[in-house]
Amino acid sequence: MNPDNTELLKQINTPADLRKLQVSELPQVCDEIRHFIINTLAHNPGHFGSSMGAVELTVALHYVFDTPYDRIVWDVGHQAYGHKILTERRDRFYTCRKLNGLSGFPNPAESEYDAFIAGHASNSISAALGMAIATQLKHEQKERKVIAVIGDASIAGGLAFEGLNNASISPNNLLIILNDNDMAIDHNVGGLNEYLVNITTSKSYNKLRYDAYRTLRKLNLIDDEHRGAILRFNNSLKALLTKQQNIFEGLNIRYFGPIDGHNVVNIVNKLNDIKDMTGPKILHLRTIKGKGYAPAEKEPTIWHAPGCFNPETGDRITVTEEQKPPKFQDVFGLTLVELAKKNDKITVITPAMPTGSSTCFMMEKFPERSFDVGISEEHAVTFAAGLAKEGLQPFCSIYSTFLQRGFDEVIHDVAIQNLPVTFCIDRAGLVGEDGVTHHGAFDMCYLRCIPNMTIAAPMDEHYLRHLMYTAQLSDRGPFAIRYPRGCGSHVDWECPMHEIPIGKGRKLYDGNEIAVLSIGTAGVAARQAVERARKTGVKAALYDMIFVKPIDEEILHEVAQKYKRIITVEDGCITGGFGSAVLEFMSDNGYTPHIKRIGIPDKFIAQGTVKELHQLCGIDEENIYSVIIGNW
Repeated sequence: MNPDNTELLKQINTPADLRKLQVSELPQVCDEIRHFIINTLAHNPGHFGSSMGAVELTVALHYVFDTPYDRIVWDVGHQAYGHKILTERRDRFYTCRKLNGLSGFPNPAESEYDAFIAGHASNSISAALGMAIATQLKHEQKERKVIAVIGDASIAGGLAFEGLNNASISPNNLLIILNDNDMAIDHNVGGLNEYLVNITTSKSYNKLRYDAYRTLRKLNLIDDEHRGAILRFNNSLKALLTKQQNIFEGLNIRYFGPIDGHNVVNIVNKLNDIKDMTGPKILHLRTIKGKGYAPAEKEPTIWHAPGCFNPETGDRITVTEEQKPPKFQDVFGLTLVELAKKNDKITVITPAMPTGSSTCFMMEKFPERSFDVGISEEHAVTFAAGLAKEGLQPFCSIYSTFLQRGFDEVIHDVAIQNLPVTFCIDRAGLVGEDGVTHHGAFDMCYLRCIPNMTIAAPMDEHYLRHLMYTAQLSDRGPFAIRYPRGCGSHVDWECPMHEIPIGKGRKLYDGNEIAVLSIGTAGVAARQAVERARKTGVKAALYDMIFVKPIDEEILHEVAQKYKRIITVEDGCITGGFGSAVLEFMSDNGYTPHIKRIGIPDKFIAQGTVKELHQLCGIDEENIYSVIIGNW
């Protein structure tokens, strides 16, 4: 079809408009949504493959269910672009992931059609179950349907299993859609994935069982009290006949599928068949990530979020810059391989992010010492603790926003035992277009209060290498190294590595009027601002503190005794973060300088480019310079 032809889509502003169409017209709607996504994302980058694969599912859900009264709870939200397009946001879709534009993920603050926040995996079943039970407890006149949409990677997460277990024992009518494309961002791993790939079920058996159940209910031969026992007997019989067990029906959750997730008419029919069934149920759809766009189907990992591309050819558009510094992630990954060649105790763990975190380099060179544990951050932390307990030196590479999910394990399983797990905290600070659910704003705050924890942040790639080298020298206990997404400062990043004394910072500039204390890559903007101020005659000092915990008290004593005005700069939440650590030291030691903290304010920050968000939060050179020369 003509990519500019959106004849039906232009008529759809809400799902109510979609429901006016004939079922036979839905395949054309799906085609038009796909072309709309292709043509928009070619110039406005976003999550491509997942949304392309979920088009038919999205259309069928909004066609069958009375949204927004009925609730659709999306897991992660990578696949929700079609949902946004159908729910009053088509004309603003070009603003997706931009400052003051649409979020890249479902967010109830943006639309009543977004039933629950999405961004972290595996929460949809628990949230939807709460909604389903709430609608029963409220005795609403019209029964509200609640649907959880979860992917095959997310359903392997521990929270998803907790939700499934609760759903199996609580009275509810929850519908779970399992969108199975055999892919996360990288290929799925684990036994459950293999199970989902091979699972089959009999359509005729399901119909026979449902008809028999309804007949027995009408004859008052069974009731809800005995329903569980009947289900267990039927499931055992089914396993015997098919020579296959079903993990979901083992939990007394009705299972339907797998069916073709790209046959929208059939999906509509199946949803109509099962939507009024009582009790929890799962509809298993098999889909293709990137469906409808050959380059994305061929290379789904690359096309998860491909950036700008030519919609006609599929060629991705990259900006080539000579001598461009590498990404922090690549410096981490290549340095880890360098260290592992000399230290056979080093292992690496990643929760489903080998490409994004660049642990793929280690996996290629030392596969026996590399572990992708899937979307299971809690397990990743405790698994690393187990390795460390037996004398290995695990590097747990995990995004800051996802380490939040393993907070208890960091305390209980690592820190209490003072185990030498190195947490390589990727995507620390403001990450940009992924927005509020993905910013790494809180790691310094939530780790700083934990005993035995060492927390460090390099200003540049050289110090990332030095800190990694230092972390693996001996059993130092838990050691966290935080670094941002994206490129660093040095083309010549492969410097010789050396040990850094724990808890020691460095003085970059001496001064006589004001002192700037920075942590991590926020120090780059701070250095530019200090150099600019010094040219105007304001002799500001600059200290790269390197460590948040233990903090360099020698430097702090020097600064407190010499300067009356102190500025702290961090790419993290200022509530409880690096600046708070400086304030605590000053108070504990009876110093009373005037301290101005610069960092992420005490609120959730939406999406935008990193540069825009740094300006918004004042972590940019211009604002730091203004504070240095200002009167406060």
